Amino acid sequence: MTKELEIEFKNMLTKEEYTRLLKDYSDFHSGPITQHNHYFDTADFQLKQQLSALRIRDKNKHFECTLKIPAPVGHYEITDQLTNEQARRMLELQSFEATEVAEALLKLEVLTEKLTSIGTLTTHRVEFEYLQGLLVLDHSEYNGQEDFELEYEVSDAATGQENFLNFLQQQGIQQRPADKKIARFMKSAAARSTDY
Repeated sequence: MTKELEIEFKNMLTKEEYTRLLKDYSDFHSGPITQHNHYFDTADFQLKQQLSALRIRDKNKHFECTLKIPAPVGHYEITDQLTNEQARRMLELQSFEATEVAEALLKLEVLTEKLTSIGTLTTHRVEFEYLQGLLVLDHSEYNGQEDFELEYEVSDAATGQENFLNFLQQQGIQQRPADKKIARFMKSAAARSTDY
């Protein structure tokens, strides 16, 4: 189990900006790695109401379960590594085998047996170090939609914000607010359900 404080800055990109950055920084990465985020909540969205999110991530058949909860700056991530079998049972809602995440859910008064799958978001991710942080280029696909996003993960919020804004300015990229992936996913899921 790990518990980390994550401080990140986000900005939505156009497809053209994403493609340009991918090419311009090709010396710093070896191309996108695909990961699948399987999201969970209760039927009445108890996690969402507490500004929290729960996912199982499948990255090259390496599985981990992460609970994100708010922190004074950024958010905390509580993560348990899972075997393939543990992940399979959890994805099929047979059991909940992420012990540290289960303890944290208990503190939020969310019962694991009430959890249900709310869908999958696939991200093609490129990441590389940039000025004492991690610069991330994401192309995400979910519910028949796609989007492009820039993230900058740092340990110091003030310096990180300055570096991030300078990067956007240097690249001629307009500032565009970016909701968390799960929020974008949920919005698209709600929009799709009204289409039926």
